[in-house]
Amino acid sequence: MSDASTDRADRPAEVTDPLLWGLATAVADAHQADGEGVCVSPSCVGAAWPCAAWDSAQEGMRAARTATGDAPSGRPGGLGTDTSTGTVPAQRDQAVASAA
Repeated sequence: MSDASTDRADRPAEVTDPLLWGLATAVADAHQADGEGVCVSPSCVGAAWPCAAWDSAQEGMRAARTATGDAPSGRPGGLGTDTSTGTVPAQRDQAVASAA
């Protein structure tokens, strides 16, 4: 199982984005290792564990725990997504820098 449960009673108090938390934990739960260290998810087709999806789920759980004090002003929940691109500003800036 993942490092956390989707059960509301088991969700850490510092979670500021319950929807992201629930989705991330569901992905992590679906991408567990078998006895041989291979991801059991059919979408990974024999990939070594931890797979990319499990790693992404862990990042999602960290993002869902962002302290409300870290949230950009005017953006409750913390991520500050740019609605024109669907990315958070730091990701957008990295993508622009990489393209240059």
